Amino acid sequence: MTIAVLGATGMVGGRVVTEASARGHRVSALSRRPPESEDPAVTPVAVDVSDPQAVREALAGSAADAVVLTVRTVPVDQDFLVGATRTVLDAAAGLGIRVLVVGGAGALRSPGDQEPPVAENPLYVPAEHRAVALAGVAQLRACQARAGADWVYLSPPAVLEPGERTGRYRRGTDTLLLGADGQSRISAEDLAVAVLDELETPGPDRHVTLVHAGPEGPY
Repeated sequence: MTIAVLGATGMVGGRVVTEASARGHRVSALSRRPPESEDPAVTPVAVDVSDPQAVREALAGSAADAVVLTVRTVPVDQDFLVGATRTVLDAAAGLGIRVLVVGGAGALRSPGDQEPPVAENPLYVPAEHRAVALAGVAQLRACQARAGADWVYLSPPAVLEPGERTGRYRRGTDTLLLGADGQSRISAEDLAVAVLDELETPGPDRHVTLVHAGPEGPY
């Protein structure tokens, strides 16, 4: 496939680019200031995700089969995140391209269907990170409002950070998953594995999540 990755210089986006290239896919690495790449499978493309025309032209020019949106802002800017998501969904829908949005854990239900939802649950989201979690909820709602578009929203577990690529994870839908150790976490490398698995073999669900699995895990 040809895969366009928006936010290609970020923690998740960069690893998605690496994983996609390693699997033999062609990659359009889209960001405001994309670095040069020595990988012949990776084409850096400068684009401002807040510019609808530029996004549409970049996606059309890349002849992408799928788009991965991994954009984040520090500090959090919910309006920008939601606007960028709508821009990408609309551009991709016009071109007939599937979109995988790497969102936030805040959009998930708490384990065991307990209240409150993850975005408001201090067990998983400390007060200082609540704005980030709520932005993820707003982003999911923006996707749901584009029912005619072809999208899937991937919520990571509560903790997502750089680490080891094990290729082992457990997949779920709209409820936060806990590992055998009771922790809800995954490495950015294994998240990238799950992203490419979803692109290569799409599942039936619009909202999916995952968690690291040990050696006994299914993947």
